Amino acid sequence: MRKKRVLLLSEGFGSGHTQAAYALAVGLRQLSPDIQTRVIELGKFLNPVLGPWIVSAYRKTVTKQPKLVGMMYRSNYKKSLNRFAQLALHRVFYTQTSQVISQLKPDLIVCTHPVPNAVVSRLKRLGLDIPLYTLITDYDAHGTWTSREVNKYLVSTPLVRNKLINRGIPENRIEVTGIPVHPDFWKTYDKNEIQKQFGLKPMPTVLIMGGGWGIIYEDELLTYMTRYREDIQLIFCVGNNDKIREKMLADPLFVHPNIKVLGFTREVSKLMDASDLLITKPGGMTCTEGMSKGIPMLFYHPIPGQEEENAEYFVRNGFGELLDSTDTIDKWFALIREPYAAGYFRRTLMSKRNQQYDPMQCPRAVLRLMQ
Repeated sequence: MRKKRVLLLSEGFGSGHTQAAYALAVGLRQLSPDIQTRVIELGKFLNPVLGPWIVSAYRKTVTKQPKLVGMMYRSNYKKSLNRFAQLALHRVFYTQTSQVISQLKPDLIVCTHPVPNAVVSRLKRLGLDIPLYTLITDYDAHGTWTSREVNKYLVSTPLVRNKLINRGIPENRIEVTGIPVHPDFWKTYDKNEIQKQFGLKPMPTVLIMGGGWGIIYEDELLTYMTRYREDIQLIFCVGNNDKIREKMLADPLFVHPNIKVLGFTREVSKLMDASDLLITKPGGMTCTEGMSKGIPMLFYHPIPGQEEENAEYFVRNGFGELLDSTDTIDKWFALIREPYAAGYFRRTLMSKRNQQYDPMQCPRAVLRLMQ
């Protein structure tokens, strides 16, 4: 008997969309040995030249013109991908995507980004007969995620479900599953072992993440944190941005025994367990990972649009706070130096997490819906 096949399609705009796809794939395989999964970043897979170029252009826009990104997000908030965009996607990706699907013969397609979602939706309008699930990887519901051809929406919260319902999506096509995280984020690692592995000291520790692109250098608030380097250990994760890492390693502000500057790492789960506070861009995936670890979070410079919505959700639910001044840094850096306070926050957030979130809920829902 042939194993069930699930094709997960994403795009490389940031890292969260693809991380969600991999997390769901791992969860599905853990729950059922009869499942085969394949994760593909569609643009890069189909066009290794054009795909990365588009992602690079988007990255530069986000970095240099975030207000423009926010304006575009809001002006198209209730709209699906427009006809021109759909036509462009059709002309570039239609034939190749159809061929990939024909070769892989999936029983189900899950999209974790609006672009492949639009491509597969068009294929379904033209006769493709495979269920399409859309996993929305933020704590908002932008119109670009929606399509009449989607069989099931998998969403983070009841709030996102209600936003889709208000947009005319039938309630029976929406399921609140949470955003899946890799099972590593559900484990608790030994803090002493992590400290040995990364050469960390047993002292109050702050993990600073800039998202998949590591956009954190030359920021006044982040530079201000280095004033605490004698009393607080700082771990800067700059992602794939090697230029920023080289600049930081050459900057005397960041050259200190209590400061670590890391590039891309697959050990973020362990680093969260070794830390007392997470400072991060509020991407939907990173916030969910932080919530799964029960670590208090400070959110800096959210990109107007979905990151603002993500930050608002986690602040409103008590998992974090906006980092908008040096006063916020002073307050939290003082708190984590109090052992009782640091432990109290962790226990409180873990209890809150257990009430609101289960990382395996999404893969369980997908398996159930496939039966």
